[in-house]
Amino acid sequence: MTDLPAATPPTPADDPTGSPYGRHVGLRPALDAAGTPATPTVTEYPVSFTGRADEYFRIWIVNVALTIVTLGVYLPWARVRTRQYFYGHVWVDGQNFEYRANPVALLRGYVLVGTLFLGYTLSTQFQKYWIAVPLLLAYVLLYPWLVRQSLRFQAANTVHRGLRFRFSGTVKAAYVAYGAANILASIGGIFALPWAWFMQRRYQLDHVEYGTARGHFRGDVAPFYVIAVTAVGIGIGLAIAVALPVTAVLFGTSALDSGSLDDLKTTGLLAGIIAAYVAFILLYTVLWQYVRAATMAYVLNHAELGGVVRTRATFRPWRLVWIGVTNALATVVTLGLATPWAAIRRTKYVMEGVQVRAIAPLDDFAAGSAERPSALGEAATELLDIQVGF
Repeated sequence: MTDLPAATPPTPADDPTGSPYGRHVGLRPALDAAGTPATPTVTEYPVSFTGRADEYFRIWIVNVALTIVTLGVYLPWARVRTRQYFYGHVWVDGQNFEYRANPVALLRGYVLVGTLFLGYTLSTQFQKYWIAVPLLLAYVLLYPWLVRQSLRFQAANTVHRGLRFRFSGTVKAAYVAYGAANILASIGGIFALPWAWFMQRRYQLDHVEYGTARGHFRGDVAPFYVIAVTAVGIGIGLAIAVALPVTAVLFGTSALDSGSLDDLKTTGLLAGIIAAYVAFILLYTVLWQYVRAATMAYVLNHAELGGVVRTRATFRPWRLVWIGVTNALATVVTLGLATPWAAIRRTKYVMEGVQVRAIAPLDDFAAGSAERPSALGEAATELLDIQVGF
């Protein structure tokens, strides 16, 4: 097994402005201490991603092979190597990110979570509900805490310019954002779900720290409802467009005379059911990809750090939807071999559609105390597919 390919910084040719690391843009005039109008200067740092599909393919295929050979024991090392590659190829202001998680710590979390999940699966299979029900209740009750632990672990192992991030969200706030909000969303559906998205993004960003600076989410809840209503409206329109021809096929086959056409009627019915199922899967995929992309763009456009750093997203959500759908199709057609290409393609589009804008040099952040949180939450997000982004 070879070491990860070394990440190289982008060259000046990568930036159309002629500078690889930043350019100055003006903001609205402000008043200085003497009351004289002054124009603050912002440095805009384009984010660069230098990862390549051929490089990542070699890492990915080794990860897959070793995970299979070791019956899953190598999975934490595979996860760390993957993140190290992607983090290491993201550049801001001439410095790349680093991921410094300990695979052994992750392995302990994987073993614990995997054992509990296996116990739940077996107890359900053999109808031992006196075991399955308490395990399920424990997961539901611990879910907000697991999310918090995952966010702390991810932050503490994300490094830029030699300085670690931190996440200071409290357990109480986690149970509000990921407990109460999720309960209300499950009851209220589309009327409460956007509010839950808002609460969770605010919890994530408002408690991120980098050195002495703390994050802040400047967004509002209303745009999340706009995203949700847009997705529902598009979903209804596409559902009607798909339902009309499928319904026509079903009614057409049912109207045929009986006898020798029974087989044709059955074939037409099955074709209609399959077409409806495939259409539903595609529709769900498109809408969920849109919600994720639009939410990410809005959050990035309203994220702030220490009052002096903001991010800006210029990628288009619908373009990201197209990339997601075509990536999924390519992965299916190639029986998974296109997975590295798909991951690089999506990451490159997103990262190169993000800019970091600062009114203070990024070197000015002072280091604070760094904690070493447990990897249990991170293991839970991986094995139980908890959707948490940092």
